[in-house]
Amino acid sequence: VCINNRIATEDSRLSPSPNAEDAATNRKEYKHMPETLITVDLEESPHTNDKIHNRWHPDIPIVEWVEPGADFIVEAYDWTGSQIKNDDDAADVRDVELPQVHYLSGPIGVKGAEPGDLLVVDLLDVGPLNRSLWGFNGVFSKNNGGGFLTEHFPEAQKTIWDFEGMYTSSRHVPDVHFAGLIHPGLIGTLPSHEMLKTWNSREKVLYDTNPARVPALAELPNTQSAHMGRMTGDARDAAAAEAARTLPPRENGGNCDIKDLSRGSKIWFPVNVDGGGLSMGDTHFSQGDGEITFCGGIEMASWLHVKVNLIKDGVAKYGVKNPMFKPSPTTPNYDDYIIFEGVSVDCQGKQHYLDTTEAYRQACLNAITYMTKFGYSREQALAILGTAPVQGHISGVVDYPNACATLWLPTDIFKNDMMPCADGPTKYLDGSVKVPVAPDL
Repeated sequence: VCINNRIATEDSRLSPSPNAEDAATNRKEYKHMPETLITVDLEESPHTNDKIHNRWHPDIPIVEWVEPGADFIVEAYDWTGSQIKNDDDAADVRDVELPQVHYLSGPIGVKGAEPGDLLVVDLLDVGPLNRSLWGFNGVFSKNNGGGFLTEHFPEAQKTIWDFEGMYTSSRHVPDVHFAGLIHPGLIGTLPSHEMLKTWNSREKVLYDTNPARVPALAELPNTQSAHMGRMTGDARDAAAAEAARTLPPRENGGNCDIKDLSRGSKIWFPVNVDGGGLSMGDTHFSQGDGEITFCGGIEMASWLHVKVNLIKDGVAKYGVKNPMFKPSPTTPNYDDYIIFEGVSVDCQGKQHYLDTTEAYRQACLNAITYMTKFGYSREQALAILGTAPVQGHISGVVDYPNACATLWLPTDIFKNDMMPCADGPTKYLDGSVKVPVAPDL
């Protein structure tokens, strides 16, 4: 009965909230075909496309200019620039060339935008490219990127996810099927020279506290595989030597990996250079809160339909330091969860003081252990946390010494009953389906 009920309600997984009226109003305004400003060829290197870049620097040239109020479409590579293939071998994740990433489409300039303004971006729609209806999730090797749970999962792994309309499933993770919430993991504006200098300075100070750490405490400027858009010659080389990597989120937005920043969202970005310089990419078909696996949610090549506008002097008017956004009015409508708690005591029993990162790590590990009782491998359970619409919450930050974090696992994504009962768990899987894992060479 539970399974039949689950199937019967799947068509309502993406239910509009009361704010859907806003989206309906927006649709009425668009009666023309928007221009596609940036296209990508997935068979060619992103370095052949001068409307792509993979660093942040104020001198990267604007590739397209639009008027305030304009809407347009851009295409984007997956964040690795097609380094990862649709196969059953995780060696490409193990060997991924991280200095290449992230490949972003842009920068796009908005006429009249000046430092101190707010750039208003409406994410009207977003989806996978029709010529690439699949995505991947991965875990980096500890020796090449690492990740949130790298001490527990030090080897690279990969799962492939196929798209059927709004839904996805994986041949590597049996009996799991869910609706996606497609979003750009990375969207932001160009920094000013002063902002870039601040970023590089503070991240170098952190890096220098333990320069031998693996993985590194920060990714400093690196000219290897730097793609500076339309910059050439000595100017390109000088900029690449100081350009910021796109790995972390910063005051310009960037790699925030916010799953609720999907179709219907509105974002307010501080403008730091003339024109703003909007870039986007790293699109996910779905992702759990925190991007626990680090090499994704479900990474994919994409198209994004956006509209831009300006609020003059908006930074001062609203006291904005970091971007703000209004979430999507359309989200997967899962309402049955098992919630796992974690506190700031690590696996060795060491007490940490109000450490929310450690608390969330423990909540994730508790969820992984739980799923193995039903026949999922640890690698499959980790992939589920990285890809499915799990929620992460900071539940307490005052009751010292322990912070409390929770991970919400939606049970309706599973074909089988995953709830505890007096008879104990049923092992639904026999272990014959494996997640591709690539040990270090």
